[in-house]
Amino acid sequence: MKDLRKKLIKKARRIVIKVGSAVVAAPPVEGRDIFERLGAEIKDLKGSGREAAIVSSGAIALGIRRLGLKERPATIPERQAAAAVGQGQLMALYDSAFSKVGEKAAQVLLTHDDLGSRKRFLNARNTLTALFRLGIVPVINENDTVAVEEIKFGDNDALSALTTNLVEADLLLILSDIDGLYDKDPKAHKDAQKLAIVEDVDELKIDAITDSTNSLGTGGIKSKCEAARRAAHFGTATVIANGNSPGVISRILSGEPEGTLFLPKEDRLTSKKHWIAFSARPSGRVFVDDGAKEALLTKGKSLLPSGIKDVDGTFEAGEVVHCVDLKGMEFARGVANYSSSELGRIKGLKTAELVKVLGYKVYDEVIHRDNLVVL
Repeated sequence: MKDLRKKLIKKARRIVIKVGSAVVAAPPVEGRDIFERLGAEIKDLKGSGREAAIVSSGAIALGIRRLGLKERPATIPERQAAAAVGQGQLMALYDSAFSKVGEKAAQVLLTHDDLGSRKRFLNARNTLTALFRLGIVPVINENDTVAVEEIKFGDNDALSALTTNLVEADLLLILSDIDGLYDKDPKAHKDAQKLAIVEDVDELKIDAITDSTNSLGTGGIKSKCEAARRAAHFGTATVIANGNSPGVISRILSGEPEGTLFLPKEDRLTSKKHWIAFSARPSGRVFVDDGAKEALLTKGKSLLPSGIKDVDGTFEAGEVVHCVDLKGMEFARGVANYSSSELGRIKGLKTAELVKVLGYKVYDEVIHRDNLVVL
């Protein structure tokens, strides 16, 4: 496993580094704050021919401290206000630290709507690609000043996982105030053992591990493991490690056994299918019969109108929908070629009958296999 780790890390050329609030807001270590350490380590990383994007928490945490609050605000408007106060300070710290080592940082603020829309997802990808080409380090954060509950990622662990697909990264580093994943909660069990490698994140029994958060952040170990799972399905390895440990990035990239390594899935999803599965927010549900479900799950088929029994929700052609069985259990999702109103008219029909009912036929398939992900 040690050789596998070194091999995986060695071939990683583009890296997403998620820095948690517990790291950003931590006291200086060995006289250097996290921003100075990050700047120096990013400089070394780029010097080795690699590229990096940072997903940074901390705007709300810094705003809380600047406003003199004792704890994280409970309401969305108060969090937005704290983010507005802290975001400028956060970027100023990154810009100052990176400038000291001859590097440039760029602020990129995103909401889930930006990644949920395929067009905006691709526009964001183009912008980030241009920044990499110019040698600039993107510093990505959720746009907390405008995000509301319906469009929030939930935490920056989730955003970091979606960013691996957005920038087509080879490696995700999640830096927090924990040393990695343990077989049980180390705060409650002194005999807890750290897991060096998780071979199959889908088989991980994460509910057996207590999910704890701190007063400044939102994500716990469960959200970090979920981020690793999402990244794994894009074929990206993940390391969860302690960002408060000086030199941790350099040690990880040298192949040292820092933190917990989550191996990528061998049957990785394409970028578009990863977007369908994890970034897009489905707009409705399509109920399919047992025969159609079997064809989608075991025969690699597309979804045809004849297999549809009912439609729920309002959506347009080109939007992502849930594929559910007759009991309402989701088993796949995909991009619909027809709107909900059109499907209401053609459900259960054979392909040859579409023109007669609609007066036209856009596609034979309601969801083409290339635009469908089995969950």
